[in-house]
Amino acid sequence: MTLANSSRHEILMPAKSWFIMLSLIVALLLNLIPVTGTARTLQPDFVALVMLYWYLNEPQRVGIGMAFWMGLLMDLSNASTFGQHALGYSVMAFMALVFNRRMGIFEGYKQAPQIGLVLLSGQIVTLLAGLFAGSPFPGWNFFLGSIVGMLLWPLLSAILRVPQKPWSASDAR
Repeated sequence: MTLANSSRHEILMPAKSWFIMLSLIVALLLNLIPVTGTARTLQPDFVALVMLYWYLNEPQRVGIGMAFWMGLLMDLSNASTFGQHALGYSVMAFMALVFNRRMGIFEGYKQAPQIGLVLLSGQIVTLLAGLFAGSPFPGWNFFLGSIVGMLLWPLLSAILRVPQKPWSASDAR
């Protein structure tokens, strides 16, 4: 087995509950950064990305209920239709939990296209919920956030994996 293959099957320590919550709070704050223009169009949904990471790596600790509550927080903070993000995040969580084993065998960059489809599905559900509630269609640029999120996936998963890596005696030097 090569070094590249061994990192894929690396055994990680379970994430601490405080780290999971901190990562979700940071993701929520990143979503709330006021940006306009092209940056707003390209801004990925950081909450969705972080939740997807935890659904793939700690599915027993983060459930669909967490997606629902984080979605309600997003709805409150964006002043959007109440339940719109909650529904979208819940669908994404369900998809991630269903495809957990299949996506878990791939490395971060090979997971990215699948993550992109899950993000796109969640965005479509969120968009439809908003449209049914009377919101105007935001335009096709609305879906660029899923593409950027897909491209950021390998970096995000590598960052969130760092605290879970076991320390060895050679790391202390």
